[in-house]
Amino acid sequence: MLGRPADQRKALLRSLTTELIRNGRIKTTKVRAQAMRPEVEKMITLAKDGSLAARRQAMGYIFDKQLVHALFEQAPERYADRQGGYTRIIRTVPRRGDNAEMAYIELT
Repeated sequence: MLGRPADQRKALLRSLTTELIRNGRIKTTKVRAQAMRPEVEKMITLAKDGSLAARRQAMGYIFDKQLVHALFEQAPERYADRQGGYTRIIRTVPRRGDNAEMAYIELT
């Protein structure tokens, strides 16, 4: 998956997940967006749980401590009525140069 060794792939998904939670919307390739979607959903589900164990799991995955704190503050009220589907992938024009399918992934 993603044509990378396991350690590089995990690091890429961690950094993309961190940036999506920080910015709310990022532009990446469609394949990367599809690969990171389950990770983002898991982090938001942990934030909705709000327990100490969930907070520690999120701290082990997301790089920024203040970002984890903000996520745990905002997620329970923002996503209280949903059981999943916290992200949306919107396809856009192919990337110039290698014609890779590009997409925006955003928190809804």
